[in-house]
Amino acid sequence: MKFFIDTANLDQISEAQSLGILDGVTTNPSLMAKEGITGEKNIIDHYKKICSIVDGDVSAEVISTDFEGMIKEGETLAALHPQIVVKLPMIKDGIKACKYFSDKGIRTNVTLVFSSGQALLAAKAGATYVSPFLGRLDDISTDGLHLISEIRHIYNNYGFETEILAASIRHTMHVIDCAKIGADVMTGPLSSITGLLKHPLTDIGLAKFLEDYKKGN
Repeated sequence: MKFFIDTANLDQISEAQSLGILDGVTTNPSLMAKEGITGEKNIIDHYKKICSIVDGDVSAEVISTDFEGMIKEGETLAALHPQIVVKLPMIKDGIKACKYFSDKGIRTNVTLVFSSGQALLAAKAGATYVSPFLGRLDDISTDGLHLISEIRHIYNNYGFETEILAASIRHTMHVIDCAKIGADVMTGPLSSITGLLKHPLTDIGLAKFLEDYKKGN
């Protein structure tokens, strides 16, 4: 399973990268705004900074909702760096743009996916990644993990190469459950990754080892 971090915060990205297990970054306009990054030039400069920190894919989202606008933005973003993956919304023009970019050899991430039917269309259009938002489904009392499982089953049936990028991860159990189901990628906050390090028996065991070592000195 690949580990992506879902943020535009450079310090958090650097911390995740320093662990040696980070495979990429996802961002969106809301995450950019949270860091005070606004305006096309500033956003583009920020993407370049992110690419200079990480070794893996960096999903950069278009803000247009029409085909022509998505193509223009996507081509600009893809030209920034080889690591850039163009992030497209799951709407009709988004699927059209996905097919266009796929035919051009430009990698894509279809986002805001909330049904297996949407994921099927994204795969048919040649998406590199599809991003089902399991946390947001959980928020409305719908089983987000079940959606991941459905998509995995459909993709396996037909040999689709589109990777399932489990998005809107909220906590460590989401990560574990997605790994069990067979999601190819998870993306979430730094806490969902570092939380996997924690176990009280590890802390107790380490404290005991150190205590016993001091007794012998």
